[in-house]
Amino acid sequence: MRGGWRLFPLLLLALLRGLCHGREPAPGAVTCGSVLKLLNTRHSVRLHSHEVKYGSGSGQQSVTGVEASDDANSYWRIRGKSDGSCQRGTPVKCGQAIRLTHVNTGKNLHTHHFPSPLSNNQEVSAFGDDGEGDDLDIWIVQCSGTYWEREDAVRFKHVGTEVFLSITGEQYGHPIRGQREVHGMPTANHHNYWKAMEGVFVKPSTDPAKHDEL
Repeated sequence: MRGGWRLFPLLLLALLRGLCHGREPAPGAVTCGSVLKLLNTRHSVRLHSHEVKYGSGSGQQSVTGVEASDDANSYWRIRGKSDGSCQRGTPVKCGQAIRLTHVNTGKNLHTHHFPSPLSNNQEVSAFGDDGEGDDLDIWIVQCSGTYWEREDAVRFKHVGTEVFLSITGEQYGHPIRGQREVHGMPTANHHNYWKAMEGVFVKPSTDPAKHDEL
């Protein structure tokens, strides 16, 4: 009996650890402020933008998918729904609202009720100036755990129109020959899974004042 009571504190500690399991940020979590490339796992192309505007629809800066892994126009910065809502180095949670800002042009990943030029799904564009756009720049990260892990395939659901960031394989001709159309689709399917790839990741930290870069 006495031996059993001596084991009680150890059992209690193990129970508490079990309850907390999965709540601490893992070393591989994607964090606010990180700059990365996103790979569509179905079509093996990276999310891309450039100073080429759509010739139809909104006429805004086009967003495409490219096969090349070394294209500098495929880098996006992870930001919060609003300034201050996603402190640098804080792990991004599943279900969190974020913005994806194109590093080279300062425009945000955006969608709205215009038809996409090739598939007639919903057009996805890059919009705004110096990282500032509007409410149609906000996406929800959909993943299965507590945090968005670099090894996970995740979805991005648009808050304003409820479509998923997708690629179905349609290819452009001149002047962006071979690049794939990126668009929004109303259903979750295998065309809208994305994985974090190359980039500069800020280490996860529970203290936003303390961080490094990998």
